[in-house]
Amino acid sequence: NIHSNLKTKPQSKHYGNKGNYMTFFLSQKYAYPADELMPLSCKGRVRGQEPNRGDIDDSLGKFSLTLIDTLDTLVVLNKLDEFEDAVRKAVKDVRLDNDVVVSVFETNIRVLGGLLGGHIMADLLRQRGQRMEWYRDELLHMAIELGHRLIPAFNTTSGLPYPKVNLRHGILKPQSRTGTESDTCTACAGTMILEFAALSRLSGQPVFEEHARKALDVLWERRQKGSDLVGTVINIHNGEWVRRDSGVGAGIDSYYEYLMKAYILLGDSVFLERFNVHYSAIMKYISQPPLLLNVHMHNPTVSVRSWMDSLLAFFPGLQVLRGDLKPAIETHEMLYQVTKQHKFLPEAFTTEFRVHWGQHLLRPEFAESTYYLYKATGDPYYLRVGQSIVEKLNTYARVPCGFAAVQDVRTGTHEDRMDSFFLAEMFKYLYLLFSDKSHVPIDIDDYIFTTEAHLLPVSLSTTKGTVPVPPEDDLFSHSCPSTETLFPNNPTFAKTIRDGYKYLTGVGQEHKGVLRVKLVAEVSQTAEEEVVPHVVQLISPPFLGRMVLTAGPAKFGADLTNIVKASPYTACGPVDNAVEIKGRIALALRGDCMFAVKARWLQQAGAIGVIFIDHHEGSNSDETPLFQMVGDGDSNEDITLPLVFLFSREGALLTATEKPVSVNIKLRLMEHGEVEEGMVTSPSLELVMEKEEEGEKLGGKQSP
Repeated sequence: NIHSNLKTKPQSKHYGNKGNYMTFFLSQKYAYPADELMPLSCKGRVRGQEPNRGDIDDSLGKFSLTLIDTLDTLVVLNKLDEFEDAVRKAVKDVRLDNDVVVSVFETNIRVLGGLLGGHIMADLLRQRGQRMEWYRDELLHMAIELGHRLIPAFNTTSGLPYPKVNLRHGILKPQSRTGTESDTCTACAGTMILEFAALSRLSGQPVFEEHARKALDVLWERRQKGSDLVGTVINIHNGEWVRRDSGVGAGIDSYYEYLMKAYILLGDSVFLERFNVHYSAIMKYISQPPLLLNVHMHNPTVSVRSWMDSLLAFFPGLQVLRGDLKPAIETHEMLYQVTKQHKFLPEAFTTEFRVHWGQHLLRPEFAESTYYLYKATGDPYYLRVGQSIVEKLNTYARVPCGFAAVQDVRTGTHEDRMDSFFLAEMFKYLYLLFSDKSHVPIDIDDYIFTTEAHLLPVSLSTTKGTVPVPPEDDLFSHSCPSTETLFPNNPTFAKTIRDGYKYLTGVGQEHKGVLRVKLVAEVSQTAEEEVVPHVVQLISPPFLGRMVLTAGPAKFGADLTNIVKASPYTACGPVDNAVEIKGRIALALRGDCMFAVKARWLQQAGAIGVIFIDHHEGSNSDETPLFQMVGDGDSNEDITLPLVFLFSREGALLTATEKPVSVNIKLRLMEHGEVEEGMVTSPSLELVMEKEEEGEKLGGKQSP
């Protein structure tokens, strides 16, 4: 079993590594020299000897995949004798010239990355004079050989690599049985730079870094210039997009990751500049906190599906690297709520947190983001999240010969599969989450993790580059502010963000995405008060923030008209001014109880709508993303009121007067193709509240 101990305080936490090593030992006992362990059959998976699984088997190259992928994990676990033995096995037994077609992407991140990580660890131990004196860079030589066997995949007119290559015969030769593919995924082409640049810098051969840079250049040039987003699948010959949906999950994920990490590893600002442009587009179009929804790259205001895949769970960790903690905390908390419902992250799940694809392959991305958030915040909450991961793995995935993938999280049935990334990544991140620095034989802060969690030294940025880089204008910040600078003396910073998602059970409507309702309330005072009319508007991207007031929709509701302040203002109990509220909209303050509790009391008092005002002084929609209010976990069908939410600064514009404000209503459904502010919109509901003196116009609209 994996063990964790949270009884001691976080500063002296400990994570037992016996279970980690035992799983590695079992994989070697039952599977070596096969590529993977079959944990239910207690034997190795040898390609060609088991039923063909299609593209999944392209990770297997008869090169002892799990052994190589796990080398640097053994060092992190401080199993140095076992590491030295594993290196000897790899040097003695592994061949890289097998007549087998493999995935360029998987072979790069797992095998090339594993060889490089293993070499860097072996070289470090040798330099310390403690062990590995016999080592003569054999793993590096194997990495160079493998790099040259992958290079033929880049023989395309665009410079984007083929998705597959034959280790012995390369591409296009009749005996290669590959080279006929016409397209590849964005991540497949854009996730080479860390391993290839490291290989060039360690070997002195620039050819690897040159090819990886060229592929990134093509992807950057082919981005949609209007949205700065990229698609999911691209033609490797002409650079045209085959699939134009854009997100941060499967098919694109590690492209963005490698732009940021390439800057950290290599110190080349061109990668940071590109990442920042993409990141701004992601936060503008794809991020709908706490959700990350795929959009069309050419029309990014339209979500193309209402479900998310589990691979996007890496993104909060990437946001931590960038220094953008708030959305990282929000999305991570949403993912944690999904795991509470289903034990693990399903391979895909809807915005209502229902299972879309039930498989769970023991993917490490959620643990990865948990580790990064704990490193950034020091909040022990993330230790408890990590412990829940450990407990669920032991309870629902542990089998006699290792850990088995879950075929369907709804039934808990197992699959005879344990991918190498489980040992390479999951164990590494969990061990580091629970370990003091004294338990790890290296300074982990001296390394950057590849997408497969292999360790590359950031000192490579001081190594003379093998590829000339043209000078670029310095347009972007080259440092990220620390949490101590942004939030001084606020150890509960992360908690204040998580609290808004503590009882989250879903966002939006299944198969419909997030409900997008445009709510425009134009309110004026009486003529004697001479107050300028105000606007209250709730809208999702791309209109977010265009109006003065921006509100978030409830998941339940109906109609709106007149406004009165509730007493007591929090509305967590019987309403004292029910007579005034009856037949009008109520203003109520957030806090002290759930939104649904307030709604029931106000509905009982006769209110016909509620506008909630944030209780955090100074909060505003310019600095804080919108969110959707949720119920209290029980059935909310009894609540029929329309409900919206305003941040404090916008709410102050409504609460400035203690007198009731009367408004009239008009309701219409905007048609397909209707143009607003120069943009074509999809159908949306427009609800306008307006009051005016006879014959007077408000906001250019004539009174009905």
